[in-house]
Amino acid sequence: MLHIITGLAAGGAEQQLRLLVRNQRGVAEVAALTNMGSVAQAIMADGTPVHDIRMRGNTDVAALPRLVGIIRAGSFDVVHTHLYRACVYGRVAARLAGVRHVVATEHSLGDGVIEGRPTSRGIRALYLAAERLGDATIAVSTTVARRLVAWGIPRRRVDVIPNGLEVDDYRYDPADRARLRAGLGIAGDRFVVGTVGRLVPGKGTDVALRAIRDQPGATTLVVGDGPQRPALTRLANALGVDAVFTGESADVPRLLSAMDVLLAPSRQETFNLAVIEALAAGLPVLYSSCPALDDLPSASVPWARRLPADSDAFGPAVAAEARIGPRRLPPPAALDAYATAHVVARIEALYAKLLGAAARRGEERVSRSRT
Repeated sequence: MLHIITGLAAGGAEQQLRLLVRNQRGVAEVAALTNMGSVAQAIMADGTPVHDIRMRGNTDVAALPRLVGIIRAGSFDVVHTHLYRACVYGRVAARLAGVRHVVATEHSLGDGVIEGRPTSRGIRALYLAAERLGDATIAVSTTVARRLVAWGIPRRRVDVIPNGLEVDDYRYDPADRARLRAGLGIAGDRFVVGTVGRLVPGKGTDVALRAIRDQPGATTLVVGDGPQRPALTRLANALGVDAVFTGESADVPRLLSAMDVLLAPSRQETFNLAVIEALAAGLPVLYSSCPALDDLPSASVPWARRLPADSDAFGPAVAAEARIGPRRLPPPAALDAYATAHVVARIEALYAKLLGAAARRGEERVSRSRT
């Protein structure tokens, strides 16, 4: 199979692709349209080939014949696309190359936005036209599935298969906590309020910074990078809060050990893997939007508290957590639904269903020709 993704810098969809490729039973290759970042290096280190398409922008149609050539040379049974640009170009290239089975995963369709950009009429029309070239679209949550259907995609073409994680990788380690805090210049007795995610307005990192301004013994640990980082750094200085910005990091499991509570004040999400990772690490969580929790049985995670995405709500909740002090909680059993092995098995079952249906159609054609 060939996986096609827009880019491979550190990010949720990119890390999910790495997990999928590492755990699939079939032979896989990856093609990145642009941005051969840290996840590309990690995938290659795992032993999977990564093709760099070197696309120069959304309208660089020269990328299409390059993709077609790679697909034809690889004789792939399935092409699986990830993220908007790759889903458009990848589906077209797969059909031009003669691949009969094309699957897409929708990681980032929000209400009125996709991958943080407004969904114009043109974007929506192109998305729907490309979707018809595939066999199935995987939605990472029930919330995303509803959005796809509202856009006009038939429900029968949408499969809800969540993101996955290696739960054991997030087990709390006090040695990691001490080592990382020392490396980041955070004193051992500081109460650390963490955020994880790309630094863009929709993630609400500014809410987290404002939430600790009245907590003199607290530090905000901001894990991630993005265009809003300079503005957030200035905001932290203006508020007089103690904030540590790590930048892009592939070591989220260890960094969670350095935190005492995770804040996720996102205004909207498609899954919110950061919340699930924090729960796997035994952290209490304060969040605003998490479709991944919405899809679990109610009351299965009592120490994840939902709040409005503003500092007036998060500030008192942070103060309450600081009064309780550092604590580690058992990973909720409900997280087993997101175990990587389980998620990969569901994706492979979808591939098998598509390949099996094609084989049955072939057998029927042969039978008809003989009669």
